[in-house]
Amino acid sequence: MNNYYTYAYLREDRTPYYIGKGKGRRIRNRSHNVSVPPKDRILFLKENLSEQEAFRHETYMISVLGRKNNGTGILRNLTDGGEGSSGAMRSEETKIKIGKAHKGKIVSEETRRKMSEAKKLISEETRRKLSEANRGNHYTKGRKLSEDHKRKISEANKGKKKPPRSEEHERKLISGRSKTWKITFSDGRQIVKCGLKAWCKENGYEMSSISRICKKQRQRHKDIVAVELI
Repeated sequence: MNNYYTYAYLREDRTPYYIGKGKGRRIRNRSHNVSVPPKDRILFLKENLSEQEAFRHETYMISVLGRKNNGTGILRNLTDGGEGSSGAMRSEETKIKIGKAHKGKIVSEETRRKMSEAKKLISEETRRKLSEANRGNHYTKGRKLSEDHKRKISEANKGKKKPPRSEEHERKLISGRSKTWKITFSDGRQIVKCGLKAWCKENGYEMSSISRICKKQRQRHKDIVAVELI
């Protein structure tokens, strides 16, 4: 089944610091070798993948962005990803040794060149997602749900009754719609209209003058003598 995905954890400056693959709730699992960031700094890279496709994409992204522990890039991943390293763990002692081994290590010009060339190979789709993340988008924004996921959501909500709306809720809903106005003319006629601005434009009245009538700052505009919100 194509229920795997790849994902990235982002720093506060929106640059990725960890690339992973998984399925289900793996993306929020705190058993990683790195800390899990807030939701707005979690990014799905690719979804609906087979396990092998997820392995390949994880390996590819790690190779493109590089790892901090071997001096090739910016990620905190301790392996190159892929099936061979799935579940690989490092003891604290090993981490300290790796850190000391690479402390102060200077990245060669050749390595820098390879990193630069690799980053140019990132797909347009991944570039777009990283760009959206840099603008602070939520990690689920634009995410497409599979038919199976939609079905599960529908079944979970089946039979649930929506709570009755409060008076305050109803008031807010009404205020968000086109307001209804009662317009009184000098000959005594009255009409009721929704969307006062559009009506004024269609019938040759100035909205600024009508607004002053509403605020009792003006007594008349052409043949209109009163405008009330109802």
